[in-house]
Amino acid sequence: MHRYHLSPPRFPKATGLREVFKSRGRRGMALLALVILLAPPPAMTAPPAKRYFRIEAGNFEYAPATLTVNPGDRVTIDVVAQDVMHGLYVDGYGLSVTAEPGRTARLTFTADRPGAFRLRCSVTCGPLHPFMLGKLTVGINWLWWRAAALAALIVFAVVFDHRLRQDPSSLSLPGPGSPR
Repeated sequence: MHRYHLSPPRFPKATGLREVFKSRGRRGMALLALVILLAPPPAMTAPPAKRYFRIEAGNFEYAPATLTVNPGDRVTIDVVAQDVMHGLYVDGYGLSVTAEPGRTARLTFTADRPGAFRLRCSVTCGPLHPFMLGKLTVGINWLWWRAAALAALIVFAVVFDHRLRQDPSSLSLPGPGSPR
């Protein structure tokens, strides 16, 4: 007859609180990173408005070179040529206007396409003409905000991990009867 010897079950060695926080913290931060990357941006609730810009074109540059509007805004751009004849072409919208020196040319449109669009001179105005560029941003730059949120999360993770490595007892739970 065979005797079966029953031994107590073997459990893995209990991990310390540091390892528990470390693994949960990393999983939590990875989950938060996925949410930051994949969550849709909130809907814009600002009502469309009328936006007016005066752009001075001269010396192979636009001033101001960057325009920012919200989707649905009615945009009016007055272009004033300072030195020679200049043009303003809005990529993505197919709109163009030409301004003679000392005169104002007006361009009006509805910003109905979100994104970033290049403004460029549409009249050959000199040797640096190809470098006469500007930018129209319609809506919030969500890519930039997501990148900033991820950078903040990385900084937090590095500081949190550094604190764990320096003083693992900082995450220990108080025992019964110990002061809190």
